[in-house]
Amino acid sequence: MKAPLAERIRPKKLEDYISQSHLVGSEGILTQNIKKGIIPSMIFWGPPGTGKTTLAEIISKESERPFYTLSAINAGVKDVREVIEKAKGNLGLFTPKNPILFIDEIHRFSKSQQDSLLAAVERGWVTLIGATTENPSFEVIPALLSRCQVYTLNAFTKKDLEELLERAIRVDEEMQTKRITIKENEALFRVSGGDGRKLLNTFELIVNSMGGDEIEITNEKVMQVVQKNTVLYDKTGEQHYDIISAFIKSIRGSDPNGAVYWLARMIEGGEDLKFIARRLVISASEDIGLANPTALIMANNVFQAVSVIGYPESRILLSQCAIYLATSPKSNASYMAIGKAQAAVKQTGDLSVPIHLRNAPTKLMKELGYGEEYKYSHDFPGNFAIQEYLPDELANTPFYEPGDNARERQTKEFLRLRWQGKYGY
Repeated sequence: MKAPLAERIRPKKLEDYISQSHLVGSEGILTQNIKKGIIPSMIFWGPPGTGKTTLAEIISKESERPFYTLSAINAGVKDVREVIEKAKGNLGLFTPKNPILFIDEIHRFSKSQQDSLLAAVERGWVTLIGATTENPSFEVIPALLSRCQVYTLNAFTKKDLEELLERAIRVDEEMQTKRITIKENEALFRVSGGDGRKLLNTFELIVNSMGGDEIEITNEKVMQVVQKNTVLYDKTGEQHYDIISAFIKSIRGSDPNGAVYWLARMIEGGEDLKFIARRLVISASEDIGLANPTALIMANNVFQAVSVIGYPESRILLSQCAIYLATSPKSNASYMAIGKAQAAVKQTGDLSVPIHLRNAPTKLMKELGYGEEYKYSHDFPGNFAIQEYLPDELANTPFYEPGDNARERQTKEFLRLRWQGKYGY
């Protein structure tokens, strides 16, 4: 059986690898590490089709290390232990470099499966490279995460995708037999959603469906072919991101009907229920926030419950939470506040903590006046005293601006009465 185009042109050398210049460019951290022979255990985190597996294979070849691979979808603890034993057998006088164990979709490993990797990584029997499309902070156990470097891979840019198509036409033997002209590429890129593998496989599907040796690709022809071959829901491709986007925007737009519809699309498509629940937690803070603080409590409780209950009952919890969030008052004030504060930190650097706010655990620090003029709020009427809590350079800078909703209007009045016009309250 013929391999797909994406597999046929998979790069074998670092110089043929497209995209991720922050990692594998001339000054990239992985490029420098490979040159120095330093290959730590690591986790590649990024969207599907961004070259995680390819990069792991190239690192193995260029560092001249044995390469073992497992897929978390069908591997158990027994499989992990067997591979580790084989890898240990490769360590010896003539193979001093520890082998690489690549685990695709490592986020699907249970805690016990991840635990089974710890000793091998800790003792250097293997160098672990894990690949995940999910945030490793949530899906990888802390003990394993602390032993790995996490590198983020980005979705391909338009320039990357153009380069990928050009390489496919130039390198692949089958494509070389045809005269292919890409007159328009927007539809191809839109369908791929930044997924390089999906782009190449869609491109091959279109070329094969058109037949003949003279092929001209246009947006119209791409959509004609793609629409005939579109699945209901591709939970690893473009629709994964488009539908979760529509779901969150429906909640933000206070439309419970849209929220429940897109939720149903994801559930019927087999989406990871914990992924949906995590996005609800984020939405509860980003889009509702202090307008209804209970939203975050509900979303977090639903996330915990979904982790325990599973399908099909979890669909009811997710529906309840989605409707509650959609019908809650909205505020992005907290989201905007931290963004402004981070921008100020990046612009002003490490400003000194005001003397009156500093801790004074030693006699010398007390003699230097640390904390001397600090006003202990509980010693004052109403448990409040006006004083500056920001560095001098940022004095009176408002980061939090209460939203226009019932609860935050009360908050604004609370702040106005205390701060008496400071920060614009």
